[in-house]
This record gives sequence, structure tokens and C-alpha cells, in this order.
Amino acid sequence: MSEQRAYDVRMGSTTDALTPISSARRSLAARWPQWAALGVVVLAAIVSDQATKHIVTTQLALDDSVHVIGPFAIHHVQNSGIAFGLFAGATPLVTALTALAVGWMLVFFARSGARHPILPVALGLLIGGSASNLVDRIRLGYVTDFLDFRYWPAFNLADSFIVVGVAVLLLALVSVDRPHGPRRVSEAARS
Repeated sequence: MSEQRAYDVRMGSTTDALTPISSARRSLAARWPQWAALGVVVLAAIVSDQATKHIVTTQLALDDSVHVIGPFAIHHVQNSGIAFGLFAGATPLVTALTALAVGWMLVFFARSGARHPILPVALGLLIGGSASNLVDRIRLGYVTDFLDFRYWPAFNLADSFIVVGVAVLLLALVSVDRPHGPRRVSEAARS
């Protein structure tokens, strides 16, 4: 069942000229253009993340590092946990929770994909990054991390996609729910 949101559509007027006679409902469910956009972003995220991990694992031995610039280096590490190495010994639990999160995001998108035009990009980055790391956990039992800024734990492109996707999603949801422009109430309506 798709979520419905009532929009104020004026169909004539009433005696106070403010009250709508009827309103229309528009489905917020994702349609094929949103699904296509989501698919493109998910596929691009997975391919780019898997390609960079493949390059790192074939060119650098485990724990080897190549200095790039300033505090930034490419450092080949393996992470069996989640962010910052948390839950390192709980790969099955992390795998199950990630799969559950990806499933929830797909259900959310199916119900709300037309809510904002940027949702396919935001959720595509989130789903693509999560799915790419999930593939590694299932296939290898760990995730390859390689972007190292010395004072921050190493991470990979999928992690970056997840962070950017969350930020874009929050901005999109806040902008949709915020009223647009100041509301003016006439003097006659106030009395």
C-alpha cells in the first residue's frame, strides 16, 4: 500500500475564499523512472567500490601503505567489523543487520521514492555502499579498507557512499517537510 499525502488543490472557492472545496491525493510510491535511477546509482557504487578494492588487494600486500599527500595514504587493511572496527568478531551478525538495513531501504524507497527527486541518488548511494560491503562480508568474511588519513580509521569508497547518502537523504527529507516561504495571513482571515 502506498503512502498518500493530501495536497491543497483549489477547485472553486467557498464563502471565505480560503477553504478548498476538494483536495487531491498523489501517491509517493516509486515509479519506473525512480527505480531506474536508483538502479544506476546502486550499480555505479558497487562497481566503483569493488574495482578500487580489487586494485588495492592486487597491488598492495596486507598492511602495506603508499603515501599520497599530507596525512593521506593508501593503506591495505582488512576490517571484519563495522565502522571503526566495532563488532570485529561478529561477522554473521553484521552481515544479517546489513542485509536487513538494505531490505528496509528498498521497502522505504518503494513506498516513498517519488517524495523527492534526489531520493534515488541518496538511497542509491546508501544501498550501493551497503551492498558492496555486504558482498565482501559474505564472500570474504571481511571488508577491504584502504583510504587512510592517519588520524582516522581507514575506510573505503562504500563507506564514503554511505556517509554521503545519509547526508543527502537527511537534507532531502528536511527540505520536503519544511514549509516553503513565509505564510501570509490576511487581516480579514485573522478576525
